[in-house]
Amino acid sequence: MTGQQLKNSILQMAVQGKLVPQDSNDEPASVLIERIRKEKEQLIKAGKIKKEKNPSYIFRGADNLPYEKVGKNEPVCIADEVPFEIPESWEWVRLKNITVKEIKRGKSPKYADSSNVYVFAQKCNVKLGGIDISLAKCLDVKAFEKYPIDEYMVNEDIIINSTGNGTLGRIGMFHDSDRINDFTIVPDSHITIIRACKYLIKNYLFHTLKYYQPYLEKLGEGSTNQTELRPSTVAELFIPIPPMGEQKRIIEKLLEVIPMVNAYGDKEKELQVYNSDFPTQLKKSILQEAVQGKLVTQDPSDEPASVLLERIRAEKERLIQEGKIKRDKHESIIYRRDNSHYEKLDGIERCIDDEIPFEIPNSWAWRRLGSIATVQSSKRVFEKDYVAEGIPFFRSKEIGDLYRGEEIHLQLFITKEHYDRLKREYGVPKPGDILITSVGTIGNSWICDGREFYYKDGNITQICANPYLSSQYIQLFINSPLFIEQAQSTVSGTAYNALTIIKLKNMLIPVPPLSEQHRIVEQQKKLFDKIMLI
Repeated sequence: MTGQQLKNSILQMAVQGKLVPQDSNDEPASVLIERIRKEKEQLIKAGKIKKEKNPSYIFRGADNLPYEKVGKNEPVCIADEVPFEIPESWEWVRLKNITVKEIKRGKSPKYADSSNVYVFAQKCNVKLGGIDISLAKCLDVKAFEKYPIDEYMVNEDIIINSTGNGTLGRIGMFHDSDRINDFTIVPDSHITIIRACKYLIKNYLFHTLKYYQPYLEKLGEGSTNQTELRPSTVAELFIPIPPMGEQKRIIEKLLEVIPMVNAYGDKEKELQVYNSDFPTQLKKSILQEAVQGKLVTQDPSDEPASVLLERIRAEKERLIQEGKIKRDKHESIIYRRDNSHYEKLDGIERCIDDEIPFEIPNSWAWRRLGSIATVQSSKRVFEKDYVAEGIPFFRSKEIGDLYRGEEIHLQLFITKEHYDRLKREYGVPKPGDILITSVGTIGNSWICDGREFYYKDGNITQICANPYLSSQYIQLFINSPLFIEQAQSTVSGTAYNALTIIKLKNMLIPVPPLSEQHRIVEQQKKLFDKIMLI
């Protein structure tokens, strides 16, 4: 049961006479209703309220069923109209029969930049409960002269939002403590005011109307764009009236339990957030365990990462000698000595223990990403080169869609001739290459699958495939909290985030033996598939 459902259930018990026990010593509600009638008669004689043309009078018949007499008409049984049964000591009334002010909306206001009169609007009756007068505007002083004094809002006026989808039927209660500088406050034309008789506990009527709120929301009339709750509809609501003593006990009990219900609701919302976020957090934990060497067991027969890294260095040296790649002027070499991590860069050795985020297995090794993989961007393609059809041209949007496994909607293309020239002169992405978004939304990645395409320079960075590294493991690293933390600490740019090639190359990556890389990726996929079933 949600917090709101629990609150609705408690309000239902309250208005049905099931929240607190009845006391046979209580003066019955029928006596209270008679006092209210006399109060209204006195107000009519004093000219403060108008006499109804067809007043409603509800009473219990000899068969203990409710009957209603309207004006001079004969009484009619309304057992099928009242929403539920109530205790014998209670009575049914129409809402209009227990108010000392005509149930109607306020006036359409004429606003001013400043005045000592505020206009109460629907937004002042805030969604989460309570009143916020700071959202009110000032009323023009000349317009205020046309307002009768009974339109001024008074302490414990009940507010019903009467127009608009999303706010229709919302119930609030105004208190003098809500005022600003004791200024006069009047309702606008989207607010209906309920001012109860003095013989009722206003809080009881407020909570009764709160119970009716979901019902009131459905009573709106008009178009889907603008619905309204007519004051005449509100006036005819059936209100269950308990004896005065029971009203007090009901409010005391509500004041006791509602804070606990609200606390329950808060915890329930926290649980909803936790449950919705749980799969994401679990995936992050799995990825973190993976790059720390804790997701699968190490196999002593695996060739250690140090041997693998030597092969990578030899392969890079071969490509340099063949003129296929350039020698890195600032090559990083990381090694361990005396149980500490050192890096040799530009001929200078320094301890980097403070940069190493966690311990890894002995068979693993730390490296800068640029020292084990070629990181580059594409050659620039100009807008004048775009054509209506041809070889697809990927931007960050397309890489993001591919990263999420969504269907891509191709919009930009270059000619086959242009693509072939780029392929011949500069090279194009190959199967196993990783493309990663590096501007705006950083870190969306996709492993190229052999299709022909080209990509936007600057917005996307390419990590070239390496026969001695698993592209899937590199992508796993890119998705891990370790990569995200390093990306967040190294992004640059003022109007938007950007991860440069230099900073990407400088990222620390834990390198497992190649066999373990494959086992890690396989285990991660199995676990993620199970999370999809949660």
